[in-house]
Amino acid sequence: MSQLRAAVASALHFVTEPGVVVGLVPWLLTRWQVETLPSYWFPLRGLGAVAACLGVVVIGRQFVRFVVEGEGSPAPVVPTERLVVGGLYRWVRNPMYVAVITAIFGQALWFGSPRLAVYGLVMAGLFVAFVRWYEEPALARQHGSAYDEYRRRVPAWIPRRRALESAGTVGEPGRS
Repeated sequence: MSQLRAAVASALHFVTEPGVVVGLVPWLLTRWQVETLPSYWFPLRGLGAVAACLGVVVIGRQFVRFVVEGEGSPAPVVPTERLVVGGLYRWVRNPMYVAVITAIFGQALWFGSPRLAVYGLVMAGLFVAFVRWYEEPALARQHGSAYDEYRRRVPAWIPRRRALESAGTVGEPGRS
């Protein structure tokens, strides 16, 4: 697949999936109105703003990684040609899902919105189910033993204390 096609597919996927899940739905739930809360909540608002922004940056960087390293897109309809195991994927197998949930919970703190917190819990459950029942079997079929080895060495949801020492130990350097 050409890098241009992968970049276009990734950009469209970025707008339609994380853009909706992290942007549109939270806006519909809150209109991004900051709730009036006690003054002790102020540090949590700051923490939430940082988490929300960090989550969005991580999502964007991982989309770029899929184009450059994987020669494809995170979208299942335009899958990568290579298994993406570099960058944050050395610490955790699902950094984009973790970043999306971080961004949602960050917004929940930032805006003081219990509805966003509930939405974050629902999305976390949906992501875990999707990964377990669709994504992991699909990656195992597509990448075979390289994915099995990667899966054994890198946790799905809670990052390792140290990065996988060399992504090159799973297939080619940084790839599979």
